[in-house]
Amino acid sequence: MPVYDYEATDEKQSCDYCVKGFETVQSIHDPHLSVCPKCGAPIRRVIAAPAIGRSRSKLDDRAKAAGFTKLKRLGKGEYEKVY
Repeated sequence: MPVYDYEATDEKQSCDYCVKGFETVQSIHDPHLSVCPKCGAPIRRVIAAPAIGRSRSKLDDRAKAAGFTKLKRLGKGEYEKVY
């Protein structure tokens, strides 16, 4: 299901949650939110850039932090441990 970003339309009537903006997971068929789920202030959906083409270095950092091992192929049947 897609993640949608929402933000407050009027900062005077809204809480910290919707002023800073928040994300919510909704089905494509669900109606858009029109009020903040915490304070009831009017909100609007914001168009956000999709997370496509994440950098390879960030992926490697996350894998290393999770305890995975990365191997580099040296030749046929030969591998070297990168981390």
